[in-house]
Amino acid sequence: MDIELLTLRVRLFIASAQTAREMGMDWWTNDPFFTPKAVNRATEVNELEQQNTELRDRVAALERTLEEKRP
Repeated sequence: MDIELLTLRVRLFIASAQTAREMGMDWWTNDPFFTPKAVNRATEVNELEQQNTELRDRVAALERTLEEKRP
């Protein structure tokens, strides 16, 4: 009886996690306690945001230069 109850609880937990993930409530995927790779992902996101900002600034500078050179 105890094994059946444990199996049922495990199945409910898995179903609940899957349902939560489908609803976008998967906070554990980015939590460093549960997934050590989450720290690396956060660092990668910060680096990408910085690169994106730098590229936007460069594009804006190029556009200003082009506008200045137009007759």
